[in-house]
Amino acid sequence: MTLSRPITPAAGTVREQFRSVRAASLALATPLSAEDQCIQSMPDASPTKWHLAHTTWFFETVLLQPHASGYQPFDTRFHYLFNSYYEALGPRHPRPQRGLLTRPSLDEVQAYRRHVDAAVLAFLDSDEAEAAWTTLEPIVTLGLNHEQQHQELLLTDILHALSCNPLLPAYKPAGGPALRLAAVPPAMRWLPHEGGLVEIGHDGAGFSFDNETPRHRALLQPHAIADRLVSCGDFAQFIADGGYQRPELWLSDGWAAVQSQGWRHPAYWLAPDDPRLGASSANAGGWHVFGLHGVRPIEPEAPVSQLSFYEAAAYAEWAGARLPTEFEWEAAFGNPGISQMTGHVWQWTRSSYDPYPGFKPLPGVAAEYNGKFMVGQLVLRGGSVATPEGHARPSYRNFFPPAARWQFTGLRLAKDL
Repeated sequence: MTLSRPITPAAGTVREQFRSVRAASLALATPLSAEDQCIQSMPDASPTKWHLAHTTWFFETVLLQPHASGYQPFDTRFHYLFNSYYEALGPRHPRPQRGLLTRPSLDEVQAYRRHVDAAVLAFLDSDEAEAAWTTLEPIVTLGLNHEQQHQELLLTDILHALSCNPLLPAYKPAGGPALRLAAVPPAMRWLPHEGGLVEIGHDGAGFSFDNETPRHRALLQPHAIADRLVSCGDFAQFIADGGYQRPELWLSDGWAAVQSQGWRHPAYWLAPDDPRLGASSANAGGWHVFGLHGVRPIEPEAPVSQLSFYEAAAYAEWAGARLPTEFEWEAAFGNPGISQMTGHVWQWTRSSYDPYPGFKPLPGVAAEYNGKFMVGQLVLRGGSVATPEGHARPSYRNFFPPAARWQFTGLRLAKDL
């Protein structure tokens, strides 16, 4: 699977980084038909075609139109169609209705990308860009990191859409390197931390989003954190012990979600009696999971994935532990005894998505990028199998509402000492 390389801010490499990141998005869409790329399976997800267009809209609207003199938009109507949530840039097509955009066609969206790509590359080579590089470089770098975020969303959104198909078709049939969760040792060890003041947030070296700053000190109480993630085998024991039928384990809103949504296991798990497994010997018996490579038997040692915050918190309660705070998680990064901190699943924390002390949003249009979502969300740390290589870092703060479970999200345990 093609994922883009780490982004470096040096002016001499930005042009090639732009080519690499833009090509990676198209490569991720290659296994999908035009029909696949148009569907929207729920309001929280977006069609592949929309992701390809929106990331193009970002470069056109935030970089080219304000800064490249003489730039001609590909289609002025796209300004309305592919705006996501930027109120300062005007009205936009409703998010839950993105799947209705059968027009423009996929061919038109790809032509839009080619038009904008050519304009960006020409602009980056111009004297105009060289003269204003101090202003332009942060915009281009933000745009590339923004597109990498959408590369992960492209995969998680199409996985949800394909999971709604009774045929359970694979995004990409297995063959060659599989996008899978690595096995881990079965024993879980507790790594103690004496507590005290720790430095939290981005250290200023390289790119960061505004929500990772400013760097500040946080006070930790003595605690311990698990050396590995909770595995599918671990979580299967929770299910077998009636975890989804025991209200005493759940937060009130979580128990309401269990009842209203009929949750009995993580999203995309298939019980042994699920009719979609069929009667073939290859699929008979045992838990299975639907993923980007189709239906496969559960790997007991693989990290459990596609959990909501509510499920993660209930499991932690059942295990006699709790979820770590985001500050405990960041303080544990780099501990020589800890594993699976990134590249497997995003890890729910017990921290609300709040601004750091002294937080200031990015200037201009990008001020709406993160700050206005700092309410009603929980922080996740780490990075998943779908996160582009080099995109995650110890200070990275992902965030979702507590009921979200269509991302590659799992958990690590912590406890007080």
